[in-house]
Amino acid sequence: MVVSLAGFAGACYRNTFLMYLYLWAMFFIIAALIGFVIFAYAVTDKGSGRPVMNRVYLEYHLQDYSGWLRERVTSQSYWSKISSCIRDSHVCGKMRRTYNGGIPETVEMFNVRRLSPLESGCCKPPTECGYTYLNETVWNPGGGIVGGDPDCARWSNYQQQLCYNCNSCKAGVLASLKKSWRKVSVINIVILIILVIMYMVAIAAFRHNKRIDNDEPYGETRMEKTQPSRIHF
Repeated sequence: MVVSLAGFAGACYRNTFLMYLYLWAMFFIIAALIGFVIFAYAVTDKGSGRPVMNRVYLEYHLQDYSGWLRERVTSQSYWSKISSCIRDSHVCGKMRRTYNGGIPETVEMFNVRRLSPLESGCCKPPTECGYTYLNETVWNPGGGIVGGDPDCARWSNYQQQLCYNCNSCKAGVLASLKKSWRKVSVINIVILIILVIMYMVAIAAFRHNKRIDNDEPYGETRMEKTQPSRIHF
């Protein structure tokens, strides 16, 4: 807003300093936006959910992601804060659905739900682990864990733990970040187009002001020469 007001004042009052300030500031803002858009697409170019047989929801695996964003999310110092935030948001508790006066949904109904990356990765064990469904966040090991995924041993029915320390949960966070960063990038691209148009208009206004400033001395001199001389007695 400050930069825009400076540009507006510079254009209206033909202040060269304010116009210079506006153009340089806009240049750095546009460059920063371009850099952020490129960075956002570069760090979220890999990784997506995997389909599961007889399930509508997708499951997420940490090995599908790589690069700076994965290292950032999975670092112990950051993950402790992220997992605490997920736990405090009660995203898993909000998954529960009941019908006909408190009857929980069946496993068939759960399997056709479209779960978010956080719900799929953090609130249930991986399908390959062979857990038996009791409700959305309570699963029975049944005849024993059959999958080789390390997350199978990390799952807990304790509602404050669930799969918050699982790699699938970290992958779900990465998938959520990818989705949100891509949305922000689209918004930034629209803003970038608007700013480029405004920048081009500002350049035209700046050149117009300079042309007027350059023409004024010549115009004043010519008017003085064309005025008739006065004779004084």
